[in-house]
Amino acid sequence: MPAANANLADWLSHIERVHPRTIEMGLARVAAVRDALHLAPHFPIITVGGTNGKGSACAMLEAILHQAGYKVGCYTSPHLMRYNERVRIARAEALDGALMGALDAVERARREIALTYFEFSTLAAVWLFMQERVDVAVLEVGLGGRLDAVNAFDADCAMLMSVDLDHMDYLGDTREAIGFEKAGIFRPKQPAICADGNPPLSVLKHAADVGTELLRLNVDFGFEAQLQQWRYWGRHGERHGLPHPALRGAYQIANAAASLAALDSLRDRLPVSANDIRTGLLTTENPGRFQVLPGRPAVILDVAHNPAAARALAGNLTGMRCTGRTYAVFSMLNDKDIAGVIDAMRAHVDEWCVSRIEGPRGSDAAALREELTRAGVFEAISTHGSVAAAYAQACDRAAENDRIVVFGSFYTVAAVMAARELTRGER
Repeated sequence: MPAANANLADWLSHIERVHPRTIEMGLARVAAVRDALHLAPHFPIITVGGTNGKGSACAMLEAILHQAGYKVGCYTSPHLMRYNERVRIARAEALDGALMGALDAVERARREIALTYFEFSTLAAVWLFMQERVDVAVLEVGLGGRLDAVNAFDADCAMLMSVDLDHMDYLGDTREAIGFEKAGIFRPKQPAICADGNPPLSVLKHAADVGTELLRLNVDFGFEAQLQQWRYWGRHGERHGLPHPALRGAYQIANAAASLAALDSLRDRLPVSANDIRTGLLTTENPGRFQVLPGRPAVILDVAHNPAAARALAGNLTGMRCTGRTYAVFSMLNDKDIAGVIDAMRAHVDEWCVSRIEGPRGSDAAALREELTRAGVFEAISTHGSVAAAYAQACDRAAENDRIVVFGSFYTVAAVMAARELTRGER
């Protein structure tokens, strides 16, 4: 165990070393430690899964429920700048001391059981939520669903935001296979929200086999987007005059509609008012998802790391007025579909500033240049040893009417955020 005077960084280094593998699918280990900790939450749990859209839905639910006066525990991953971002209580990041106490409780309970970093983190978050007596917990699935650590806790409402090709080494190489894994968070006789407009048959079949009350986008709930506002409809009626979410991007209305469908399904236990919804949508925050930073040239941060997310980013860029050139600060992990992401974005980028990502999973800049060349991009590519250096090049090149798009990974966005903070500190 870490020493008595250990800090949070020491604890995080420790939990990285407990299991020999970064990812080890399965619920047996986490369930055993869950039971040793007597983690049987009495509060409602909303479990949010899917390929893309999870973080946005979690943020919207958190904001609306907080506005309604509930003490909300929200667990998301990965983090951008600080581990504390993963565990929030009443919309505030958990403090180092509280997190270390939670990690210590898990460490003592696990005995000889080797937990992965994510399993450790999930158990610690739920333990802390129970200690803090939250009214409701919003839990984001890490990978897949059926065998993800979050699935060790029964969802009172499950949300499946989208099904697309990602993490294929673990989940399968078809939407049908991936859909089955993601639908594993459904529970018998409990509501499940499907925000994918074209769900795989495996999702529908699993819901029927389990006996889940499945509510589908455009079938059981939906929305009508208007210029300045939008309308939601569902089984419990309609809500008119809703403001567009603070999160940018046309697809965020669909995420918001799914969030309202989830809240509708729990209305007897967690009632919210029209004002709670409006204020919650307007105050939702989710850094790194088509986040447009103030100033010129425009800087857009987006963690898009799979083709579906890259297509959404491309659509948002099309709808964003720009009279100049677009510079990409681009890096990705080598186990992602790099070619698919480039294909989605290449028509929207004038100049590529590519870099390596630190760590064994990071692609180097030369490999990214090769992928761009295969995609037909032969010029306007510069390679760099770090994301910070790539971002500095883009800033040097970009004029006032240009824009800089940072994308490809959470690591890419986090590195630019850190570079900007360092620059402000030096000033």
